Order: sequence, then structure tokens, then C-alpha cells
Amino acid sequence: MSRSLNKVMLIGNLGADPEVRSTNNGGRVANLSLATSRQWTGAGGERQEKTEWHRVICWNNKGAQLADLAEKYMKKGDKLYVEGRVEYRTWEDREKQTRYVTEIIAREVILLSPRGSGEAGAEFARPRAAAKVAPEGKPESLDAFPEALDEEDDDLPF
Repeated sequence: MSRSLNKVMLIGNLGADPEVRSTNNGGRVANLSLATSRQWTGAGGERQEKTEWHRVICWNNKGAQLADLAEKYMKKGDKLYVEGRVEYRTWEDREKQTRYVTEIIAREVILLSPRGSGEAGAEFARPRAAAKVAPEGKPESLDAFPEALDEEDDDLPF
């Protein structure tokens, strides 16, 4: 039996507030629009940037209450770390057109935007829902992982 891996890791900013809804069977799901950007210097020395938009799906399941976490703590502009798998879906719309979508199904979400201290910070530690939180109840910061934002790996041979 051969093994395979479908794993996505993203660090980006929310382009809109999460859209949270309930399914017919009582489940909850949140749709996130996450932007990641890449910057480089072009051949002429000019600075260039490209932004990619990712559709991220956060479910409440198996003890991970990611949809609830999104609804309660995430808002437009927040910086997030998202880990999950990529999934491609097709369907036929009402006009009989085939539609395609690429989604990231989140398994873990870490809130990277700083939060105020006090009551909101204490509340944040309770609904962990697969979101990693530092021991003092505050989200981990990118300052602790500067290599995560290093764009110098662009010369990889693949």
C-alpha cells in the first residue's frame, strides 16, 4: 500500500468576517476568505506582489469547534495560521453549468492577531477547539517564528 499526503499550511489575513451557518443535520460550518501574499523583486529591480485568495472551511466536529471559534473570535483583517487539506469539488448549477471550487478543509487554526488582555483574553483560552493557545491564554505570535515569514526560499528547484 502506498502512502500519500494532502496537507496545506497557510498564514494570511481574513478578507471578510467569517460566514457561519448551521447545516440541516444541526452541524455548524464557517467559511473563511484568507489572503496570502508573496513579494519579490522583479528583473528591473521593482518590487512586486501577488495575492492569492483561499476558501477555508471550518467545521464543528470530533471535539474541534472551529466554526464556533471563527464566529466568536475572528474578524476581517485578522492574521491566521490554518492547517488542513485541499479538496476539489464540482457541481452543476441551476443553469446546468459545471462549477468548480477548491477549498481548504481546516483541521487546526491558530489566531495570530494580538488580542487585548483582560476578560476577552481569559475567554479566549476556554474554547480551544484545536486552536493552539499559548499557556498564558494568548494566541501564539509570529514574532516567535520569524522564519515562518521568510520569503528567501523562492529559489527551490521545484
